[in-house]
Amino acid sequence: MNAHPTSPESKAMLNVRYDHYRMADGADLYVTHYGRPFLRHLLPENWFEQEWFRKSREKLQGTSRVYRVRTKPVDGMEKDLVVKWCRVGEEVPMDTFTLNKFIEAEFNSPYEEFSLVMEMRGRARPGTIRTHKPMAIYVPAKRLELWQTGRSRSKIAQKKAKFRDVELDIFRQYILIYEWIKGVSSTAPEAARAAEAEEAEEARRFAREMLHRSISDMWQAGFRVLDVKAEHVIVRPRKGGGGLLRDRSGQPAYALVDFELLARTPDYEETVKRFRRQTYLERQRDRFVPSPRPEDFPDHLHPVRILDVDYVHGDCESTHGKLWVVGHDPDLFDYFQPERWRRTPRESLSESAQVYYTRTKDEIHLVWKVAHVGDMPDPAETSPAHAAHGYNSPFEEFAFALQLSAAGVPAIYPRAIYMLGHLSTLPPESLDPRRYDSHGDIRMPGGEPVLQRERNYILIWGFWNGLDEVLATEDLHRRYCKGLNAEQALEQGRITPAGFDELMEKTARLLASAGFESTHLRGTHFLLTLSAEGDLLCDPDGTPAIRLCNFEFLRKLGPA
Repeated sequence: MNAHPTSPESKAMLNVRYDHYRMADGADLYVTHYGRPFLRHLLPENWFEQEWFRKSREKLQGTSRVYRVRTKPVDGMEKDLVVKWCRVGEEVPMDTFTLNKFIEAEFNSPYEEFSLVMEMRGRARPGTIRTHKPMAIYVPAKRLELWQTGRSRSKIAQKKAKFRDVELDIFRQYILIYEWIKGVSSTAPEAARAAEAEEAEEARRFAREMLHRSISDMWQAGFRVLDVKAEHVIVRPRKGGGGLLRDRSGQPAYALVDFELLARTPDYEETVKRFRRQTYLERQRDRFVPSPRPEDFPDHLHPVRILDVDYVHGDCESTHGKLWVVGHDPDLFDYFQPERWRRTPRESLSESAQVYYTRTKDEIHLVWKVAHVGDMPDPAETSPAHAAHGYNSPFEEFAFALQLSAAGVPAIYPRAIYMLGHLSTLPPESLDPRRYDSHGDIRMPGGEPVLQRERNYILIWGFWNGLDEVLATEDLHRRYCKGLNAEQALEQGRITPAGFDELMEKTARLLASAGFESTHLRGTHFLLTLSAEGDLLCDPDGTPAIRLCNFEFLRKLGPA
């Protein structure tokens, strides 16, 4: 096997750092800090060579392909390993009760499994949870046919979309390598004898007690295994019939194995979500801080600048769409992947447009809106100025919002632009061509135009409930403010008709002061702000403070 590795590249995936070795035959080996002292043992030529593996492996209990294998001697020392073929993307073979209870259960990806195992080891109370050590992930070079893998394209796409910094090839095998841990299953006869469980019922009781203890210890650490079995609990009989090895508390010591369905508990997952939300808020506050060098970006992301706005740009694997996230921070990209917000419960915010409020899977409040770019204005339903100008592109809307904010005109926060993967059903000849023509020279890193006639676009805005700078530091301790548009304020009696007219004039003046005008200004195009106590926030002149929330009708004023 010609698989001598190159020099390693340090690579972090899901908070685990690996030494990534590229083998001469095209295979990949990812070695953790546990595996680093045993690198030569982990090289596939020392355990996966065909004849050696056939003779040296021992099939272990379970439904997956999992073996104990002893390596070839390296410097006179052999090493016992557990090697397990990852089943990510395959159907989970559970009994009916378990499947109904955990209907969304999916096998972990190899990197997800190692990350969760290490996180659980780090969170467990000292001396409670022991596991076999995750040493390496081996990815053979050979690519299989899809039918040979048993995987689902949709399941793999969901995994790739959930963890974009993880490399996952649907056609390649992933073999997890753990250190062999001494002992036997708690259900084994040797375990029962060592526990002095003479009768069959006593043996079953011992295995149940060990299982329940392990479940309790995992739960306290914030974890669970969805198909937990007593066979996964390993105990160690002492040599010479001296009972079981015990921990410092005097209880039988145990270790856990098999983590392909390891998951966080619901409560701990909520804690992680809150932490992720807080991280998001801090990153949004700092999104325009000078960026890392382009060469430091992940391979799937690119820094781009469109109409003087900086974005992080990349593909959406799960939908074949494209995504532009405002700012310089590549770590914000995954928060706006469509599967994080596209199917979460939503509330319509408009009777005349596709505008929705949603709370994402990361507990982030967003407003998303289907862009009107390319729609032909109907002169009978709009102003002559709008008919002459047309609808702005998503990129113009974001640029105008940021320019107005920089000029001191309050505006909601532009977050991301999503180009859908599927083709529009509208024939190209029915579209207003002006924006496609004017944007024709603006290209993606691959050379495609950013604005395409056959695609639809969604603009993602921050839901107005407070300033980014405030939320980043006071999110958990501060009650949110709330936005409502001027027409809603009028309907609710918070402003009078005369006050409404004054606010329309105020908005036009603010736009003009920044060099803009609206071709079709309406009361739904700007927000008023209610304090946490329900009072309208006002400017120093005593009039309600406004915040612009619609930019598709704006145009720059010409020279006077």
